[in-house]
Order: sequence, then structure tokens, then C-alpha cells
Amino acid sequence: MALVKRFTQFVDPPNEGNITQVPESVPTLGTPKIETRGMSFFYGTKQALYDINLQIQSRAVTALIGPSGCGKSTYLRSLNRMNDIIEGTRVTGEVLLDGADIYNRDVDVVSLRKRVGMVFQKSTPFPKSIFDNIAFGPRIAGQTNKSELQVIVERSLKQAALWNEVKDRLKESAMALSGGQQQRLCIARALATNPEVLLMDEPASALDPASTARIEDLIFELKQNYTIVIVTHNMQQAARISEMTAFFCVGRLVEIGQTKQLFTNPTQKETEDYITGRFG
Repeated sequence: MALVKRFTQFVDPPNEGNITQVPESVPTLGTPKIETRGMSFFYGTKQALYDINLQIQSRAVTALIGPSGCGKSTYLRSLNRMNDIIEGTRVTGEVLLDGADIYNRDVDVVSLRKRVGMVFQKSTPFPKSIFDNIAFGPRIAGQTNKSELQVIVERSLKQAALWNEVKDRLKESAMALSGGQQQRLCIARALATNPEVLLMDEPASALDPASTARIEDLIFELKQNYTIVIVTHNMQQAARISEMTAFFCVGRLVEIGQTKQLFTNPTQKETEDYITGRFG
């Protein structure tokens, strides 16, 4: 079901009515950890997301799929206010974490990002040792006890299935690791602050098949303790690792459903056209 064509249809502005709206009642497997209600997003005067209503279940994997430029990465970054660093951006509606709006003025963004960690498409290890990469977040949070930092580093690397490969190399530069190891290091670094939610923006897109399989296995293990939201262009990957899948198109949420149902019996024609390769 690999897609080789680029997104060339549905290019008119979304407000012209060519995308079917997601039903008011969307399926969920339990109490949502994150919920967006009527959420819209703007880059200056350009609107990128339109009235997104979406629930993300606790301790499960939710995959966001859709053609390039559809808004799924923008949506993902809005969940820990990473878009705040872009001048002129604006959010309307609500983005709730455990029922509290993360865009309230009294929300501490640093504390929010400790609770909602992020792993980017391209691995971004710091030009520091492996140990210092993992210890970076806890140190910023005020942890200075060396023995405690050692415990955090070991725990995080074990969670990221990297400990056995690097336990004798902790003082070496993280830049010397392979691409797959660097990405797992970045996952370990995100886990070091003990987050509740892990956001992943195409974490395996630049990796070889073997490294991709290890990342997928890791995600499967991590969802036992973390809420995971992943953006992926690989629909086979979404089908393998997620419980829920949301399909975005030109800034709108077209459909959200249990992954098996969405891939085998989508309710919206736009979803069916995308997953069958008619556009994308």
C-alpha cells in the first residue's frame, strides 16, 4: 500500500467545503489523556488547522496520517506548545491535558514540556557525551546529585533499549553513535524527565529497516507506561503500532477511529482514497 504519488487534489481552501467533517462523536478506547476542542492554528494570517476535535487515549499509541502539508506535524507540536517558538503563531479553542488547558496564561511551558516530551524526525543529539545528553533535562530541572543522575541515565537508556550497547561508552560523544542509536538516544533523553506523554514526529523516517523495526518494538514497549502520539507517512507502520489513527487533510481532521477499522472500513471517502493510494 506504499504511496508514490504526491498530494495533488483537494487543494482549494478547506473552508470551501471539499473535506468532510469528522463526526461529532469520535471513538475512543478510554478516558482521554489529551483532548482538543474546536482547536484552530494560525501562522500569522495563514490558517493551518481548522476546528480540530480529537481525543487521545492514555497509555496507547495514536497515529496521525495524511499527505504532506496537511497539518499533522503542526497539530503534534501544538500539544506541548513547541510552535510557541515560531513568531506570529496563534491557537484558538482548547488543548486539554488531563482536563486542563495548556494554553492558559498561568501554564509554565517548561513544566509542560517535562510532562509532554518530543522526539523529532531527525535525531538531534547534543555535541556532548552520551551521559550528558541524557542528564541534560534533569540537570535543567535542578537535579545535581551525581548518583541520582546515574540512576536516571541508566533507567532512561534501558527504557530506550540502548543501555547494553552504550553502557561502557557513556563518556564518549553521542555524535559517534549510528543513526538508529542516535534516535534511541533522543528517545532516552526525552524519557529522562519522566514525561507522561511522548510526541514523535516521524521518528523512523530517516532510518534503515532494521533500525526502524527496533524503534517500532520500542514504541510497543513504551506504550505500557506512556501516552504516545506519532506522525508517520508510513501507513504500514501506523497499522502495526497504533490503537487509534487520525487522518488529516488540508488542515482538517477528516476521520478518527480504531486503527483496524479505519484501514479496513473507513467512513469517509477522502480517507479511503488516501489509504488506497488514489492521492497522497
